[in-house]
Amino acid sequence: MAKILVVDDDPDVVEAVTLVLGSEGHETATANNRGDGMVAVKSFNPELLVLDVMMEQQDDGFTMAQELRRNGFDRPILMLTSLGKVTGLDYGRDESVVPVDAFMEKPVEPGALVERVNELLAAKEG
Repeated sequence: MAKILVVDDDPDVVEAVTLVLGSEGHETATANNRGDGMVAVKSFNPELLVLDVMMEQQDDGFTMAQELRRNGFDRPILMLTSLGKVTGLDYGRDESVVPVDAFMEKPVEPGALVERVNELLAAKEG
């Protein structure tokens, strides 16, 4: 299966996501902030990144995604967020501002997470 990095500052989310993905046979690694996430991308070399929007700073997820894309990271990024519920705004993919492959609203249902991860991994292979 795939190597998946989960970057989120909420330990409950990290535990839930890694448990769900691990039960599907994926190898997971975690980081709790943008800085550690950037280091983990280099050391773990994930095939897919699950990324929170708000960590230490409100835009850490966006900033991390932008920096990764500028540095040539071309693997899928799945962004988990509760911003839509908090702000009432609808967020979507944007090559320069939000260079991610998909969004999922927290809390994410385990089956939906597995389905989306599988879709993103399959699209990258195809």
